[in-house]
Amino acid sequence: MADYVLLYTGGSVPESEEEQARVMQAWTDFYQAIGEAIKDGGNPFGPAKTVAADGSVSDGVSGAPHTGYTIVTADSLDAATEMAKGAPVLTSAGSVTVYETFEVM
Repeated sequence: MADYVLLYTGGSVPESEEEQARVMQAWTDFYQAIGEAIKDGGNPFGPAKTVAADGSVSDGVSGAPHTGYTIVTADSLDAATEMAKGAPVLTSAGSVTVYETFEVM
């Protein structure tokens, strides 16, 4: 078993209270579906700054903004990717990138 980061990109912000409740329920259902595989439920991301190799700092990110993460434990990258297919961000034009992590210390 290894740990995997599900890195969410894109998606949309709910515009009404009803839509917000529906989205929150979808995330609750997703987390219930993957159950004990969740190591860290994660959080959404807010504003960002980017530090370049030369030390310069800019507001925001280069490329599409990441919007949140979840860390799961799974038997393989394929198994973690199957879990990611249920992420609610996918229903609002978002995507999920799955990374295997490993300990170095």
